[in-house]
Amino acid sequence: MLSKELESTLNTAFKVARESRHEFMTVEHLMLALISNPTAKNILVACEADLNNLEHELEKFIGQNASILPETEEKDTQPTLGFQRVLQRAVFHVQSSGKKEVTGANVLVAIFGERESHTVYLLNEMNVTRLDVVNCISHGNIPDSELDNEGLSLIHISEPTRLRRISYAVFCLK
Repeated sequence: MLSKELESTLNTAFKVARESRHEFMTVEHLMLALISNPTAKNILVACEADLNNLEHELEKFIGQNASILPETEEKDTQPTLGFQRVLQRAVFHVQSSGKKEVTGANVLVAIFGERESHTVYLLNEMNVTRLDVVNCISHGNIPDSELDNEGLSLIHISEPTRLRRISYAVFCLK
């Protein structure tokens, strides 16, 4: 059900939270790990997110807000309800669309359901919206280097949708 790439991302998020002795693994931990997930990263780049700034802001937020477990306590890191809801939304969406595998892209879209999370606030501050991510996935707007291996060429059609332009891709056989 989960792609190997996403399983690795989730394991990374959990490992980082546990090694830092964070009591909870949050949506912010998940987003921080998704920055390294190739599928999610390509979408964020296509949506013109500043990944370095996003990573910095997420690390800062987690550092200032995460509850730390005492060294003497044997309790393990637990996912927050928000973290669990994001994964449930992603799985439900994939199942309802008839697909078989949940990817980082599905989780990225599902994160926007957590409107009160700091992650969504940061993405919105960078002018990355759920609609941008969904359009990117739907229209196949991924970096040119990914297309070269597939024998496809990329034609960008730009249209203003907000303050900045969003580039939509149309694929043509060479």
